[in-house]
Amino acid sequence: MVRQPKPLTVESVRENSQAAPSDSVFAAALCFVRVEWRRIAAISGLLLVPCLWHREIEAADLGSHVYNAWLVQLIRHGQVHGLWIEHRANNVLFDYLLSAFGSFLSLQTAERISVSIAVLIFFWGGFALVCAAAQRAPWYVAPALAMVSYGWTFEMGFFNYYLALGLAFFGAAIFWRGQGRERFVAVAIAPFVVLAHPLGLFLLIGASAYTVIAERVRPRYQIVLLVMAAAILGGIHRYLWRHYVVEAQIVHPFYFFNGTDQLLLFGRRYGILAGAFLIFVFGSLLFEVVRRRRDRRFSVGFSIPAQLYLLILLAVLLFPRAIQVPGHIGAIALLPERLTSVSAVLLCCLLGVMRPSKWHLAASGAIAVVFFGFLYEDTGAINRMEDQVARLVRTLPKDQRVMGTILAPEDSRVTMQHILDRACIGYCFSYGNYEPGCKMFRVRANPGNPYVLSDYSLAVEMEDGDYEVQPADVPVYQVFQCGTTGANLCIHSLEVGEENDDLGVHPNE
Repeated sequence: MVRQPKPLTVESVRENSQAAPSDSVFAAALCFVRVEWRRIAAISGLLLVPCLWHREIEAADLGSHVYNAWLVQLIRHGQVHGLWIEHRANNVLFDYLLSAFGSFLSLQTAERISVSIAVLIFFWGGFALVCAAAQRAPWYVAPALAMVSYGWTFEMGFFNYYLALGLAFFGAAIFWRGQGRERFVAVAIAPFVVLAHPLGLFLLIGASAYTVIAERVRPRYQIVLLVMAAAILGGIHRYLWRHYVVEAQIVHPFYFFNGTDQLLLFGRRYGILAGAFLIFVFGSLLFEVVRRRRDRRFSVGFSIPAQLYLLILLAVLLFPRAIQVPGHIGAIALLPERLTSVSAVLLCCLLGVMRPSKWHLAASGAIAVVFFGFLYEDTGAINRMEDQVARLVRTLPKDQRVMGTILAPEDSRVTMQHILDRACIGYCFSYGNYEPGCKMFRVRANPGNPYVLSDYSLAVEMEDGDYEVQPADVPVYQVFQCGTTGANLCIHSLEVGEENDDLGVHPNE
């Protein structure tokens, strides 16, 4: 058995900011918050700056989430016909937050509050998991964890999944270090994880089970547990390939998805940051392993986070890129990319078990400053494009149908198609919005409704610029890129038989 550390006291918190287990993990957490509340508040405030620095929060699918929250309001007030709401038990927690705040605030304010809540849950959930791994509060990982919080998953706007991960991190941390009945709190969190996204439940169950079992196994036998867990992942791989329609192709080689890919966002320059972060993480770990190779306490603390990280890397290799879910037209897609949010947080756990040093904070802080500088510049450019869209659609009569094919630069991993959705709120209808047609969200559409394409395959064709306008569609308008830089936008009326993006100019092509 691994020897448990001494109980947490106020004095130890003041001296070392330790978050080690005591008889009650919640008593220790309360003591920690009471002593460190100023630091927690300061970090939270800094963390939310990217949610406030532009007129709109630019995060790909976020525009679609907010647009559909507006449609929900119209449906509930009987202002549209042919659209309806399905009451779902998963993939809706973020949308419920938007609707709850949007019922008495503007949708723009509701968006800022909901996204801020999601960011805080993800960051502090990840930090709780780091504390559980390190058995103290390693503040020097905060810059790295902040970058992960605004990484690829955030910028793609997958906020239900993002919330599910944050809640799952909290639950796994409680289950790992909690005692007795305290672990029922992790069980109580599980329904909210599912309400956000069912993939989070697999993380919560898998991480909780593995850490609890690994803590009870002698370190020399943990390799057996690791092999057994790897075999289970292999079995899941086999089951998925036999029972589901899957997309096996991975665009990038498997080693691309190591966690630092969360920093690869809007262009090639982010690759320099991701490379610097990768060198920092593994260089620091290598130095620590060599320096403390005879320190049994370090090897024990390092072992379980390292095993979890290896298992996530294996899952990226074995899992498909997309799974077609029965009863849904859309698929659960981009699984390798989604999983690296978890591996990135586990990298922070590995950093957390190291002996703290000022240069750790300085190095990760410097990378974070450059990262957020790039992020401010690139999201600002998208914000200006969204302003263009808003001005263009307001040149039309109200309540018109509008399509848009707005492609990101070739070297960007983040889409920006849905800036049209948000620009239409309160004025027009985004005719090609994908959510109603894919049947994985709340808003559903009957065929022949005048507001949105009810056929998901047609919505995909519209996004690709290959949709042929039908007689029932007109009048309908198209927002398209009309300059060689891709940043200039125009609008025009589409005719029957015309492909919706015939006039589009895309530097990628």
